[in-house]
Amino acid sequence: MSIPNHILEQLNSQADLVSIIGRHTTLKRAGGEFKGCCPFHGEKSPSFYVNPQKNMYHCFGCGASGNAISFFRDYESLTFIEAVNELSKQTGIEVPKEEQQNVSYQRSAPKPAFSKTTKPKTTASKSSAPPSMPSPAVDQSNLSQNGTDHSSVVQGHVVQASYDDAHSYDDYPPLEAYDSAPYPTDGYDSEYPDDTSYPPAWLSDSDETINLHGMDNSADADGNLYDLLEQIQQFYQHSLTTHPHAKHYFLSRGITEDTFETFGLGYAPFGWQHLEHQFPQDIEGLKALGLVRQSESGRDYDLLRDRVIFPIRDNQGRTIGFGGRALDDEVKPKYINSSDSPVFHKQHVLYGYYESRQQRANDWLVVEGYMDVIALYQAGIYGAVASMGTAINESQISRLLTLNPTLTLSFDGDSAGQKAAWRTLEVALPVLADDKELRFLTLPNNHDPDTFIKSQGGDAMRAQITNAMPLSQYIFAYLSERYDLTLVEGKAKLMSQVRALTMALPKGSSFKYLLNNDVYQKLGGKRSQNVEAKDALLDFDGDMTISQQLQLCFLFQPRALLEDPIESIWQQAGISDLQLPAHIKQKAASDTLRPLAWEDLQDTDLLDIVSTIKRCLRYLPTDANAAAHFILSNVQPVTQETLSRSWSGFYKTLTARNILSLDELVENLVMQLLKLHLQKKMQDLIKNPDHIKLAIVRKQSQLLNDWLRAQQAEQSAQMTTVKS
Repeated sequence: MSIPNHILEQLNSQADLVSIIGRHTTLKRAGGEFKGCCPFHGEKSPSFYVNPQKNMYHCFGCGASGNAISFFRDYESLTFIEAVNELSKQTGIEVPKEEQQNVSYQRSAPKPAFSKTTKPKTTASKSSAPPSMPSPAVDQSNLSQNGTDHSSVVQGHVVQASYDDAHSYDDYPPLEAYDSAPYPTDGYDSEYPDDTSYPPAWLSDSDETINLHGMDNSADADGNLYDLLEQIQQFYQHSLTTHPHAKHYFLSRGITEDTFETFGLGYAPFGWQHLEHQFPQDIEGLKALGLVRQSESGRDYDLLRDRVIFPIRDNQGRTIGFGGRALDDEVKPKYINSSDSPVFHKQHVLYGYYESRQQRANDWLVVEGYMDVIALYQAGIYGAVASMGTAINESQISRLLTLNPTLTLSFDGDSAGQKAAWRTLEVALPVLADDKELRFLTLPNNHDPDTFIKSQGGDAMRAQITNAMPLSQYIFAYLSERYDLTLVEGKAKLMSQVRALTMALPKGSSFKYLLNNDVYQKLGGKRSQNVEAKDALLDFDGDMTISQQLQLCFLFQPRALLEDPIESIWQQAGISDLQLPAHIKQKAASDTLRPLAWEDLQDTDLLDIVSTIKRCLRYLPTDANAAAHFILSNVQPVTQETLSRSWSGFYKTLTARNILSLDELVENLVMQLLKLHLQKKMQDLIKNPDHIKLAIVRKQSQLLNDWLRAQQAEQSAQMTTVKS
């Protein structure tokens, strides 16, 4: 199976190498890199480095080095294809299954071009005119055969456009005159004009088409899409210098000449086939890139016309696509991006990422548009990026959080902007580990970063970014506007949505508990939900066993089993990654090292409740009391009889105390059961000696106790903070 190099490059550049390697060894930030003990040769002094900027690793001890694919292959013993497929799953980049796409295309022989002595027709027939023609006041002699207007009407003057590099611009009116210039609008869904014209005179130089960029005119060699994109970018950039009304658009937005060059800004002329005329041998490549489309009548036309151009670059700085903005705000759509192609996949690209990395950006900011990125960069605020017309995805957020553990999101204050911010929040939660932070910036007076910088300046923008709202505050502020918090029902709905959000956080997240408790306190809670729930259990029936208490908790809050509590504790305590001496690991039976399951607790009633809830979870009613009765109707008769006697009183006790969450109580009860189970297991192994199993169980018990003490210390610190 042959996989194109550009696919491999994308997989390696988009992979979260720090997270991949971090599953096998502890990595800590060391400047712009991450440092840890080498997973390849088991050293004690860290000499293994991961560079998230280059997405490479290197060990100065054993010399191991490489990228994501090589790590999967060398450390996890995957084949090359298996490593590629695994990265494909993690990044979302599809690997072609059949005939492999590549970046080559067949070049064709160019059509003969008019010489300068050939006079083009001076009038355009109605059948050859584009759907949206310039004003009738425009001199029709300035229209070429294909209906392209090569003049601009500026305050009554007709200005003939020239594409000669040596042309002087002294004849043009001042830039201010272009403020009232009528820009022609065009219908992108309209039928392409039925003409058979050759390139117009401005594209002809003697007997050959102008060759602005040193293109190879030979049709023998295959073309390369990356090379073609670079040539198109240069063509658009050159066109900006020969169309003052387009250049004036950028200048009027405060963009400087230096920024033109940094971002490669350009202009796509108002012509239906300007790309085909400029690159006559590369029609197949233009179509592969989606820059040339075909109308219903079978005629080719350029996707981007009379639009300022924003080249889109990949992580290596190569041009892979273009964004085009209409010069007239009335033209819809205002923005058009070139379509996905073998080298451009919108969901994996962030505009401005390459330019920010060139400036060694440290603080990262997600914004909504091209101009926001450019305005921030020009103000010296590096690290702003924008997605390609689609919502930013999980892998992109994960990559930015790897570069800096704090990520700021800046969206417009209108309804659409806030919905986009909320969607991004939901996407980010699964990768928001406790050491990562998400912040939200909504600028005052409906400003976006571009307009705010123009109005207030770069320093004011930096202050806004510094004071961006933390995630916990943003969630409460956003939801409190949507529910009536003067009513208990409104508080319950808000709390329910917060609990649903926190379920998406990574396993073992402390932020889950802290956020739930913080919101509860803001809603008027006087004490921790966990303390209230414990008191409720004691008031209800202090003689119940731990197992019976847990069963009732599962009845009250069945969603607690969405994320298996035993598995979660096992992972948080580090038992799932148990480090054992080599001689014990070799002699240990595989069954001894597997994760603990509910069956191992040897509690028939508890197992019945747990298995029934897991089986029925998706069918349960939303009302807690109704859901409990649904569960009870599906358990064994003995279990049903025992729990039915207790359920009604238990439910009334909890609701009377307005208890909304049992998360922490469930975790504590499960921990107690696990401790009792491990203690009993050690006693059995002492009576019936099995030194290997006993060593493993003792290590598991030690890790569980260590983690439990750490949890208790953290909770004590939190209570002290709340009291103070």
